[in-house]
Amino acid sequence: MTVDLSWLPEPPPDFAARLAAAEALSDLEAWDALVALARTRLDPARTNRLDRSLQRRFPEGSPSGPPLRLALLGSSTLAHLAAGIRIGALRRDLRLAVCEGAYGQYHREIDGERLRAVRPDFVLLALDAADLLGPSDPGAGPEAASLADAIGRLKSLWARARAAHGCAVIQQTLLPTALSLLGHNEHRMPGSLAARTLRLNAALRDAAQEDGVDLLALDDAVSRHGLEAWHDPALWLRARQAVTPAAAPLYGDLVARLVGARLGRSAKALVLDLDDTLWGGTIGEDGLSGLVVGQGSAVGESFLALQAYARDLTRRGIVLAVCSKNDPETARRPFAEHPDMLLRLSDVAAFVANWDDKATNLQRIAAELRLGLDALVFVDDSPFERALVREHLPMVAVPEVPDEPARVARCLADAGYFEAATLTDEDRGRARAYAQDRARRVSGSAPGSTELSGTLAGLGMRLTWRPFDAVGLPRIVQLVNKTNQFNLTTRRLREAEATSLIEDPAALTLQLRLSDRFGDNGVIAVAIGRLAGSDLVIETWLMSCRVLGRRVEEGTLAALAAQAVRRGARRLVGVFRPSGRNGMVADLYPRLGFTADASGPDGDGRWVLDLAAYAPPRDLPMVVEAG
Repeated sequence: MTVDLSWLPEPPPDFAARLAAAEALSDLEAWDALVALARTRLDPARTNRLDRSLQRRFPEGSPSGPPLRLALLGSSTLAHLAAGIRIGALRRDLRLAVCEGAYGQYHREIDGERLRAVRPDFVLLALDAADLLGPSDPGAGPEAASLADAIGRLKSLWARARAAHGCAVIQQTLLPTALSLLGHNEHRMPGSLAARTLRLNAALRDAAQEDGVDLLALDDAVSRHGLEAWHDPALWLRARQAVTPAAAPLYGDLVARLVGARLGRSAKALVLDLDDTLWGGTIGEDGLSGLVVGQGSAVGESFLALQAYARDLTRRGIVLAVCSKNDPETARRPFAEHPDMLLRLSDVAAFVANWDDKATNLQRIAAELRLGLDALVFVDDSPFERALVREHLPMVAVPEVPDEPARVARCLADAGYFEAATLTDEDRGRARAYAQDRARRVSGSAPGSTELSGTLAGLGMRLTWRPFDAVGLPRIVQLVNKTNQFNLTTRRLREAEATSLIEDPAALTLQLRLSDRFGDNGVIAVAIGRLAGSDLVIETWLMSCRVLGRRVEEGTLAALAAQAVRRGARRLVGVFRPSGRNGMVADLYPRLGFTADASGPDGDGRWVLDLAAYAPPRDLPMVVEAG
């Protein structure tokens, strides 16, 4: 089986001409053109060509700023993998610089001076089984089953990388390349390299969980595609390439998924068409009894498989929406009345069915969910609809799903749109939170009601803040790194940096939780300030867009101001750094009463609030209190 980017559309026939034309465009236009080409099914040759253009046109970073940095260290030849990693990142609208370590020198380089000068944001360790585990002894007894030394060496490497660079660590699992000596019962020969590789890959998962290390699970990829798709023994012996160049584009995409997940670039919502996507047939023509869905037929069970996958995604925090060309009441009938449907209306956070074009309706769905269009994945059986959305909304992910319904869920899983680094309580409760939002809208208490102040007051909101702590750290880091719209500086935060802020006396940190009579929204805002003389400079201020319109920003400012005064500050200094995605908060500081100051570096806007003259609004529709 070959490995390729099967969920992406074929590259355009004039790929080379488009590549040449892109290099002559303005920075933003060139970047968008290269991203569009990256989002096609590239083979290794086209991946390398696109990478060369990327590095020529954007050697120092992207239009949005300097590049992220990834150190690629290992015990085999890795140079052929760097292009795929860079293009995988480009596919996610990221410019990633890859620093390749010298062959086999990862022990020395992981915290050496060369890498310290680079200061990587990520370190990827790619080791082979023989290097990590040493020579096999097939005749050894049960004592050979111990993997403590190998796990201990890895943990030491992870700790050294973090101590030197404050970076995230990605550990590649071992490729199972060792030949079997005992066959299907290889596990009964504890000293063989094949048996030890299998056990170490299992132990790696527990060790990585304990240390907060992300895994690049190549052993899972091998089980999906077969070893021959990932490893060529001839290339291993001739060039010490553990991963074959043919697999480099997919390898790079797998790495970029992990990077993107840490930076909030994973998708947040799955938007589904209905007819011939979620069920077989057309509800408007075939009626309820004519739909093909449910047990008893292979085709019906194929549609159920997609429904089951979508339902399980909602349980881990992905938002589900419907976008269909249909009469709205007719489109809802199967969810409410068909006995074999797994999905129900209560699973769907946004339901849009009408006769408008789907690009327009996807924009409505994004607005209703308060998500960016780049947070949506749209699944439709129609090639025409897919092409239309790609043309008009290139930021929306549109997988090239197969014609066979049984393969659609697998296509979605293979695409990795919903890659996540952690799973928080807020993730698990997101479907419930959107259901509560619907209840607020139904009750007339949603933002946008005609009597906004009265309806907000009727929510009984409580905004509870507390400083950063170890318990809240996973959610804090996740929220900082995935929030792009209501984010004043879009400054990202490494876990090590967030941990250091807990004990930093000059730092003011707030994590804010919002609850109301419909339930607990979880941690929905983060603010980080730093004392500079008599000023408290707000370095980071962000909020989940799901609570927009409830005046939470005013409550957050009240908490910030009170704590700044307690620290002895006389002024709050706010910084706005435009990113291309955070235009919604460009006027936040003046709206809150700040006055303009001299422009900061790199075009940053600076705004000042005199704390002596500040008082929270008397009509603030929430209680603001310490947790």
